[in-house]
Amino acid sequence: MQRYFVPSGQIGESSLTLLGEDARHLATVMRARPGDEFVACDGSGYELLAVAESIEPGRIEARIVERRLSQAEMAWQITVAQSLPKGDKLETVIQKGTEAGAFAFRPFLSQRTIVQYDERKEAKRLERWRKIAKEAAEQAHRGIVPDVASVCTWKTLIGSLGEYDLTLLCYEEEGRRGAGLKPALADFRNGFAGGRAPRLLLLVGPEGGFAPQEAEQAKAAGAVPVGLGRRILRTETAALVALACIAYESGELGG
Repeated sequence: MQRYFVPSGQIGESSLTLLGEDARHLATVMRARPGDEFVACDGSGYELLAVAESIEPGRIEARIVERRLSQAEMAWQITVAQSLPKGDKLETVIQKGTEAGAFAFRPFLSQRTIVQYDERKEAKRLERWRKIAKEAAEQAHRGIVPDVASVCTWKTLIGSLGEYDLTLLCYEEEGRRGAGLKPALADFRNGFAGGRAPRLLLLVGPEGGFAPQEAEQAKAAGAVPVGLGRRILRTETAALVALACIAYESGELGG
């Protein structure tokens, strides 16, 4: 069933309004007619089963017939902090990371970042990244759209580690030493006593990886360095492998 993320201002107690591109998609592409059902997500984790009642160009009025909590979210909230990669690789990370269950994305600049960051183009790129996250969330039947933050510096990112219950530094040197992700997650799971979803931050470096001093700075700030196996992964692959491993270790896949 087709689903759309609808701003809270367009949702009432018993009805909702679909506007703009989403309304045009449902009416034109999906050829919806009055009486057809679709799912609207309010972005807070709830799904609304709705029935279209009136369809006009760019506007659909619908009646809400059921409200339910989304079952598609991970038990752990994983924020992917990705150093800006070349080309459209970050788009891949956001799209596939959203499908894999990431809660949020934080692009950042690090010492070995290759791409030339242009602050004047940030607003346009950020808008595109957020659109990709929205479309991927709809496709994956997510209950929320992962937030994509503005690009920040390494210093700013390191200063925010206290906001998370666990920060994992994906560092190839740890993989060579055999320090894997599994024991770090097991230790965290056994020691976490909070009555809420754990908040994790995943630090992923650029094409050239983290500089040694950056790894030391991250560890000094509380990050736990982990490897993702004995192979060297591309920067756009690392977060996806880590998300899959975390999903398994958190019990989502029956592990």
